[in-house]
Amino acid sequence: MAEKVINIGGASGAWGDSPMAIPQLLTADVHYLMMDYLAEVTMSLLARARMKDPNAGFPPDFVAYLKRSLPEIAKRGIKVVSNGGAVNPQGAKRALEAVCAELGLSLNIAVVEGDDVLPHLDALRATVREASTGEALPPKLLTANAYLGALPIAAALDRGADIVITGRCADSALALGILMHEFGWKADDYDKLAAGSLVGHILECGPQSTGGVHTDWDKVPGWENIGYPIASCKIDGSFVLWKPDNTGGLIVPASVAEQVLYEVGDPAAYMLPDVVADFTQVQLEQVGENRVRISGAKGYPPTSQYKVSATYQDGWRGVATVSIVGPDAVAKAERTAEALLARARMLFRQRQLPDFTATHTEVLGSESAYGPKANARGVREVLLRLVVDHAEREAIDIFARELGSVGISFAQGTTGILSGRPKPTPVVRLFTFFVDKAALGAPTVQIGDDEPFDVEVPAQGGYAAATAMHRSSDAAGPDGTESEITLRALAVARSGDKGNSSNIAIIARDPKYVPLLRREVTPEKMAAHFEGLVHGKVTRYEAPGLHAFNFLLEDALGGGGMASRRIDPQGKAFGQMALEMKIRVPRALAKELEP
Repeated sequence: MAEKVINIGGASGAWGDSPMAIPQLLTADVHYLMMDYLAEVTMSLLARARMKDPNAGFPPDFVAYLKRSLPEIAKRGIKVVSNGGAVNPQGAKRALEAVCAELGLSLNIAVVEGDDVLPHLDALRATVREASTGEALPPKLLTANAYLGALPIAAALDRGADIVITGRCADSALALGILMHEFGWKADDYDKLAAGSLVGHILECGPQSTGGVHTDWDKVPGWENIGYPIASCKIDGSFVLWKPDNTGGLIVPASVAEQVLYEVGDPAAYMLPDVVADFTQVQLEQVGENRVRISGAKGYPPTSQYKVSATYQDGWRGVATVSIVGPDAVAKAERTAEALLARARMLFRQRQLPDFTATHTEVLGSESAYGPKANARGVREVLLRLVVDHAEREAIDIFARELGSVGISFAQGTTGILSGRPKPTPVVRLFTFFVDKAALGAPTVQIGDDEPFDVEVPAQGGYAAATAMHRSSDAAGPDGTESEITLRALAVARSGDKGNSSNIAIIARDPKYVPLLRREVTPEKMAAHFEGLVHGKVTRYEAPGLHAFNFLLEDALGGGGMASRRIDPQGKAFGQMALEMKIRVPRALAKELEP
């Protein structure tokens, strides 16, 4: 008998991903489509949408994109699992049921609920503290959602669901739930749960695992038709990553390794609701053109708590963008920002309004994203990006009304206000905390019009932190017979975010480079390289199976995500910036690497 293989296609990496994903994946032999839509900013945007319309609160793309291909999906018996329910899973279910009725399709649509923590806040408020700062819970929250796990998804599939819609859950749980259902994995099969979570982690960002945002971008063909990922999964937890025929992209160990460590802090203890996963010994093997076999994940019991991401409004923001061309463009932009802020403050005093709560000036084109390491002041064409925060909406309106005067009051060469008059937008901040699983009770599943049923989730936890052996130490220093090169010659990199922290994965292009990287790319050097941008601790972890090091940079993103005023609020450019670091290598190797 042939070994059972389950093919899962990653059909969405985020709200706003391309509608070409589903039709493309349907050209291949897939059994499931996994569709990921959620991030903290998505949840807050959709919460505000639901406040205006009780039928809203989920990404409209989820239903619209599925509708186009739903007849073929139904005909082929392909099942769909998605967190596209966001803050209104029942609303998403009703919208999809209406589509099925319109198309004459009969599908069992399930909803997973139980992630909304807002109803529990009164009971929790006295004990809740922000995970990194220890701050008390804000008086009013926009959203508060626990990252549920895979067990409710598996239960829905066990009872015959064709489409499973969740609210907030761990992104990787979408694939893990599928595999628990298909292979009968139990809640304490921790190595397999870690492997299934790795499947979901590889698929959750769509084409990021098939060559998207790869360090060696110039080697990736066919961006316009980049292939979406498919994981062919076996019962032992190993899987092969591939993509549909006749598509662009590039699947090689380096591009896959970047995704394995994407948005991971400690790769030996990746905390998920169903399992604590250890990715340090993950192995990547090229088994064909654009095919990589992935194995070696290990798992440990989960903790007894859910991670909760909450959001709250903290005043108002205005963002102005002005183009300036000609000699001294950078200096003109900086003085324009100073003048706009001074004028606004003058008007605030006249109206007895307080000062801005924060301001942030970036001169795009002058390497302002590099902070104090910027060195492009001589450019003759820039965009001034001026971000202002204030407690009062009225103050942002005052600032915005003055923007129109810059072209006639300030610098010659001011060519346009690209933002127009900025409208006040809420400043939404993230508040992360942990809550006992037992305190939230069991998540529920409803299939069609049937009565909802509870899904019991182990609440006792059991995770015991491993030793710190995976934190790497330094090798011996240089011997004086070496040359200086850039880190990019020896490594690829990928960076991501977790709140106000950034991770940077540094992956050796060849295993023989690992000792050099261990010696040269230290936490101290990484902190110095990002001086002025990173203000917290830098920790280095090692993932020997991937020939990689993962750096966690704390207090690195100006508040991170929705709260950050930077042009790069999620540290997406940090990986490329890290590869500019100068390191010392033996002269013979430097000569070998010369272009």
